[in-house]
Amino acid sequence: MNAYRDQYASLFRGGRDIVLIAISPDTPEELRSWAKDDDFPFLFASDPQGAAYAAYGGRPRENGMPGGRSLVVVGPDGRIGEVVPRFREVDPTAYEELQAIIDAIAPAPDEEAM
Repeated sequence: MNAYRDQYASLFRGGRDIVLIAISPDTPEELRSWAKDDDFPFLFASDPQGAAYAAYGGRPRENGMPGGRSLVVVGPDGRIGEVVPRFREVDPTAYEELQAIIDAIAPAPDEEAM
């Protein structure tokens, strides 16, 4: 998620009223500490049992635990625009895919005129 945090400004071009919610199997206490310590500009949701992760299409690991983090992208209208069941934060192409999702949900002002 550090890589995502570091790309936040370029992905959002200064902000486009998009809300991101990272759903994680970590506890609320772990997430609160992590978000504060690393200054993340998006929301976290704790899902230690994996119910939300599974509801959005995530597949559990062999041990039955959630297999990663899901990312929910909420558009300027307050509706869920996209759910990424397993966000691959270490994969550079994941950010290209996220940029395409954001552009589709909330085009940049210069794109809206086209």
